[in-house]
Amino acid sequence: MSARTLPLLFLNLGGEMLYILDQRLRAQSIPGEKARKVMNDIITTMFNKKFMEELFKPQELYSKKALRTVYDRLAHASIMRLNQASMDKLYDLMTMAFKYQVLLCPRPKDILLVTFNHLDAIKDFIRDSPGILNQVDETFRQLIETYSCLSAGEFQLIRQTLLIFFQDMHIRVSIFLKDKVQNSNGRFVLPISGPVPWGTEVPGLIRIFNHNGDEVKRTEFTTDGNYVTPQREGSFDLYGDRVLKLGTNMYSVSRPVETHMSGSSKNLASHAKENIVPNPLAKEELNFLARLLGGLEIKEPGGSETGFRLNLFTTDEEEEHAALTRPEELSYKVINIEATQEPGRRAELSRILGELEVADPRPASSGKGEDLLALMDGL
Repeated sequence: MSARTLPLLFLNLGGEMLYILDQRLRAQSIPGEKARKVMNDIITTMFNKKFMEELFKPQELYSKKALRTVYDRLAHASIMRLNQASMDKLYDLMTMAFKYQVLLCPRPKDILLVTFNHLDAIKDFIRDSPGILNQVDETFRQLIETYSCLSAGEFQLIRQTLLIFFQDMHIRVSIFLKDKVQNSNGRFVLPISGPVPWGTEVPGLIRIFNHNGDEVKRTEFTTDGNYVTPQREGSFDLYGDRVLKLGTNMYSVSRPVETHMSGSSKNLASHAKENIVPNPLAKEELNFLARLLGGLEIKEPGGSETGFRLNLFTTDEEEEHAALTRPEELSYKVINIEATQEPGRRAELSRILGELEVADPRPASSGKGEDLLALMDGL
């Protein structure tokens, strides 16, 4: 397992979350000013400098439940609200989209290009907010600094770690089913044609060398796929043509998106209670996460702001039906996080809260220096 996987997982899933929320805000005809506020608030929180510094420290992946807690907080970092069924659907769409992208990456290193595609799109969402743009650009630079020096083997370990994380997720997504890239059991269809990875050759030729390293024979063979050589490598710089399209916004053209439990996932759910052994580290992981997030609270609309509910389903009836039919074991219920008054724990939380002092990206006249919690309250 790679200890460098978490930033890539978090940023790519976060990018998919923003794609989906942007599409649903437009579909529900949310006024432009409110929609921009929601996107700006979530992106500001997501790319908080101190949180990014913690995220980029070498560490193991969070559990699915702990990671889901992070995105629940992020999705409610503004005046928008999602109920349980819509939040479940949002997380399903996020995870299946990124799983598909990881599976289709021509080479492990291209996961970084997928990440850059997500960040490029996020920058487009906030192109009129220079303060938030600076936050995203700073994360871009951290990515380049952290991952540009890794070997192909280290990227392969990152890819393997991601696939282990996703291996039991087989949610059917309507876009993938319609495009025939996903089967009815929720598993993806991998192509056997198209560009080969950069730096490799189109299959069809076997070279035989002698003990001196000289080529002595060539044999050609036919393949079932229609492979082509890529024209150029995608850019790994702050700006540039990524070439690879994985990680771009598949919701930019309005298409209804539905999710369905696959048969294998239902079977997994039916046996979940007997297969799951209580893990005493689960709550401790969430307690650590709470300290990492600095005790994030869900933002309540203040002053003249009016909150609104976003529905990821076409109608309220569909949303209610999804909430009733989703297997309980596969729904991410809220876990109460310990807030004990142990001196050591309180001191540690105080230390982290003290470190979470950030400059407000808004005009300097506001004069705020806020930790992550206060930042969310002030958005």
